[in-house]
Amino acid sequence: MFPMADLELPQGLQENFCNIIDIKGNNQTSVTAFILLGFQGTQNVRILLFILFLVIYCVTICGNLLLITLVSYNKNLHSPMYFFLTQLSINDIMLTTDIVPNMLYILQDHRGNINFIGCIIQLYFFCASETAECFLLTVMSYDRYLAICNPLRYASIMNSSYCLKLAIISWMLSFSIILLDTITTSMLQFCGPNIIDHFFCDYIPLLEISCSDTTIVQLEIYVLSVIVVIIPCIIIIVSYVNILFTILRTPSNTVRQKAFSTCSSHLTVVSIFFGTLFGVYVLPTKGQSLNISKMLSLVYTVLAPLLNPIIYSLRNKDIKKALHKTVHKSLFCGNL
Repeated sequence: MFPMADLELPQGLQENFCNIIDIKGNNQTSVTAFILLGFQGTQNVRILLFILFLVIYCVTICGNLLLITLVSYNKNLHSPMYFFLTQLSINDIMLTTDIVPNMLYILQDHRGNINFIGCIIQLYFFCASETAECFLLTVMSYDRYLAICNPLRYASIMNSSYCLKLAIISWMLSFSIILLDTITTSMLQFCGPNIIDHFFCDYIPLLEISCSDTTIVQLEIYVLSVIVVIIPCIIIIVSYVNILFTILRTPSNTVRQKAFSTCSSHLTVVSIFFGTLFGVYVLPTKGQSLNISKMLSLVYTVLAPLLNPIIYSLRNKDIKKALHKTVHKSLFCGNL
């Protein structure tokens, strides 16, 4: 064995290795921190990525906050559809804040050290946010189904109390079902290496470097995939099949166009989000390169929170009117 003084390791790696040696003296092996490699490249490439992701993060936060503000202060937008849209925006802010700041730190420092507890916390909030988005998108499809297929009973069913219950159930269910799997993952042993070739702590890279049996965790992930991804997808597909048949039976072209316009934004968001989730977690990942996995992960962690308010705003006349009214009111008050 070579003495520690002879090892020329980066400081972060050396500290982690020292911890392993100390614990090995007690007949145990443990990794106390991980190194996230993020996106590798030249200094200029990393600077460009840093600026790009920083701009995306700022626009994402501002866009979602603007959408929440518009819905909150405009009575014309006080409807179930826009209420669930604000819940989606809150979730997008939480998701992107959990991922992007640490990713910016990794780009600035060429790699990022994250301790074991920090990694598990990031994993928990990431998975809870993704789960909440799945449930909220499913509830929004159910809302559209009732509005188009059962318009006479829509107001009585989707009242404010029922909408609040659906939102609370979505949030509580998301944070509770993920907790068990996160606890199980935190009980895994990591005895080296501690390098994760990703830009955040995710299940797949963590399981790959674990030195203990991951069968239980993998089984839990498969079960969660069915509950969180597959079942909501089935509900959304069934809802939109019924919506499609209802729209096609409608004689009025104006009503058809309005229904298609309302549903197209939601379908676009659903397609982007669930499509990438299937590509990363549900479909087989053997043979999938790390770069492809990172790019797919970028879609639902960074780009989706950015695009969601844009997609819903561009094709929604009510939000455009509310934005124009708010800007006009602000300018008018400012001139006074």
